Amino acid sequence: MFNIPNLRHLRAISEVVHTGSISKASDSVFLSQPAITQAISKLEKNINSELFERTSDGMKPTEQGKTFAFRIDRALENISQGIADALKVATKQRKSSVQRYLFNITTTQLKALIAVANGQSFTEASRILEVSQSSVYRASKDLEHILGFTLFEKTSTGVTLSKAGSVLNKASKLAFVEIKQGLDEVDLLSNRHSSTITVGCLPLARTGLLPSTINEFSLAYPDCQIQVIDGPYKDLLNHLKYGEIDILIGALRFPIPSTDIRQETLFESKNTILCRANHPLTQKDHVSLEDLQQSSWVVSSKATPTRKMFEDLFTKGDIEVPNRLVEASSQMLVKELLLGSDRLTLLSQHQIQRELKEGHLTALPFEGDDQSRPIGLTVRKNWFATSVQKHFLQLLRTNGVKMAV
Repeated sequence: MFNIPNLRHLRAISEVVHTGSISKASDSVFLSQPAITQAISKLEKNINSELFERTSDGMKPTEQGKTFAFRIDRALENISQGIADALKVATKQRKSSVQRYLFNITTTQLKALIAVANGQSFTEASRILEVSQSSVYRASKDLEHILGFTLFEKTSTGVTLSKAGSVLNKASKLAFVEIKQGLDEVDLLSNRHSSTITVGCLPLARTGLLPSTINEFSLAYPDCQIQVIDGPYKDLLNHLKYGEIDILIGALRFPIPSTDIRQETLFESKNTILCRANHPLTQKDHVSLEDLQQSSWVVSSKATPTRKMFEDLFTKGDIEVPNRLVEASSQMLVKELLLGSDRLTLLSQHQIQRELKEGHLTALPFEGDDQSRPIGLTVRKNWFATSVQKHFLQLLRTNGVKMAV
């Protein structure tokens, strides 16, 4: 976990930006003027950037200072809303003000909450944070005491979060993401390009859209790190909602599976029935639905859009769905199974362009209903991208248009 400044110091910095005065900020956050001055100087030294210009009229924020204050405000709003929602879950009552809680909660306590949630024990949390177990335990219990409700529950396998704790954990993670984005933007304004973009990647984006976008993006930002995470849609969506992924790319889901995300279609990808080049069905001028029903198949797992399209192919024709199936999510495994047998599969045309060009696989001449899938990006509804992330998004849109041709 990256180094996150003290919450009260962050709030003080935001107040100085908005008021242009350390004395006014001191009254708002209940910190002495020397403490605020020291906090600003320490942070500026740590991030190697000036947030303020010292003038006779007060403290004038630099562009870095204004940008960072914007992210601080968003982070504090996340935490405030998280406290309010957690209180509602724990006490069944809506609280009108959470300021007194916000003033007393520390970064250390929220880091402990996140670490315990991730590690599911105080021992593992101490390893994650590289501090003593007693320190993690004390910070966790102090947070519970401040809020007045249970955050941690013991189980047979360790420690888990209560429902209220889970709400605050998610809000804290999103708040820390805002701070990280703020530091990335400060670096960029200071002519340092060291940010990281984390992308969740589903199968339909792996072979064309994402590789071309990353290669093009790296020409403009060679020092920016790209982290690509593969996995099932449900897992990647959860990572996205908790701020552990910035952008999720691949087949979109309808109806939209969550109210706190938004989807954007980049292009439509048509599904194709594929087999090895010398498959017996390739000798036919016309492949019937009965031919497909009698064949063996390699299919994606249940509850995926492609699996539903496969089943709809037969149910809409009032024919029983084939039962000689192998379930596989690895495209390499699917390809090898097809090359070594008479099995068929249903895949997007954009996933197998190379295999078709090289002649290893071929599309069957079957005329059925058009089975197209929207491919696009998914982000958090309240996500505010950095300028670097916006450039990456724009490349995705541009390359998505090319994929649609």
